Amino acid sequence: MARIVVLGAGIGGVPMAYEMKESVGNEHEVLVISDSPTFHFVPSNPWVPPKWRTPEELKIELAPVFEKKGITFIQKAATLVDPENNQIQLDDGSAVDYDYLVIATGPRLAFDEVEGLGPEGHTTSVCHVDHAALAADDWEKFMENPGPIIVGAVQGASCFGPAYEYLMILEAELRKRKVRDQVPMTFVTSEPYIGHLGLGGVGDTKGLMESALRDKTIKWVRNVHEIT
Repeated sequence: MARIVVLGAGIGGVPMAYEMKESVGNEHEVLVISDSPTFHFVPSNPWVPPKWRTPEELKIELAPVFEKKGITFIQKAATLVDPENNQIQLDDGSAVDYDYLVIATGPRLAFDEVEGLGPEGHTTSVCHVDHAALAADDWEKFMENPGPIIVGAVQGASCFGPAYEYLMILEAELRKRKVRDQVPMTFVTSEPYIGHLGLGGVGDTKGLMESALRDKTIKWVRNVHEIT
């Protein structure tokens, strides 16, 4: 029997583990390692600040669902991949042997690349559900005294769709609260053009996004300065 280890239990790791278990059945062991006890549905993070969803609604406890699927789950942080010995070292000093390894740990949020960026700096984030919860607190404070707002994605970003989604969600919430006229909105992006999305555009996303921003009276700025 081979042991197939999936490192990470996010939007990539969980489907990978499910599909792998379906493929190999009980002939081989599928084991998932994650530092979090819960799966977070990242695409819904932008809904948290205006309270269209709560953080708890985006989390699913991993242990029970993996148990139902016959998947072994270890809730610990991995500290080292040792390919020479086919081992994953964990933060408690233990190690997990593997025959096959799938790495699905997701992106590293490099807020440190831009001074002042991120929840520990001077901006809010919806990149992680916990960041979105903090952004919800900031949003409520903002609504006490509405003013200009900037939404965007900086240099080094590879996924721009959530920034557009968050922008439109906040714009819709401002209209719902009947204070949109008090909030000048600006979208800042490092894309080559509006609607590029890091994909070279999808169909006529350039025209569609330019039209949507004009219709909603949202100013946009391309920030193309290099990070040094």
